[in-house]
Amino acid sequence: MNFYDQHVLPYLIDFACGLPMVQAQRRQLVPQAQGRVLEIGMGTGRNLAFYDRSRVTRLVGVDPAMQMHRLAQKRSQKAGIAVELMGLSAEQLPTADASFDTVVCTYTLCSIPDALQALREMRRVLVPGGQLLFCEHGRAPDAGVRRWQERLQPLWGPLAGGCQLGRDIPALLQEAGFAAQTQSAYLAGPRPMTFHYWGQAQAA
Repeated sequence: MNFYDQHVLPYLIDFACGLPMVQAQRRQLVPQAQGRVLEIGMGTGRNLAFYDRSRVTRLVGVDPAMQMHRLAQKRSQKAGIAVELMGLSAEQLPTADASFDTVVCTYTLCSIPDALQALREMRRVLVPGGQLLFCEHGRAPDAGVRRWQERLQPLWGPLAGGCQLGRDIPALLQEAGFAAQTQSAYLAGPRPMTFHYWGQAQAA
């Protein structure tokens, strides 16, 4: 891992993930988590302040970027919620089938190398009737914006930890076997980076 990825990127990602419009998305989604919760791509722990501690019995966080775990642990202590951190990607989760009531996935599918396989793993570890709570940026509905997503991707990806601007989130959810209730809209900011999908999904 180079100097940029180790010492600069975690703070840039933390800054971007803490912007007001992004925090507003977390604020409306994360409190819905309940029971045994698995958070995919915990990163620096930006979601931790929004969990309802009275509804969560266990919280496990998965993220391969070990350099971000220190910030996540600090936010865990500040929020007063214990989290078990695992330093791995989501394509192969070392957990049993049907072992979580809720999976939380925010601003993560863009950077997982095999997002479809990760979603299939999330479906596998959810109990029957369990829910996936998701909020992601992705493929814009406007052709002109999509062209800019394609133009920017070669530069954006290396600077943003492998982030993919144009992933089709609804299509990925459907292919992974989820039935989703999805909302979508542009948030404030440059349009190639700010078309969002969010909602709840269950195994179809």
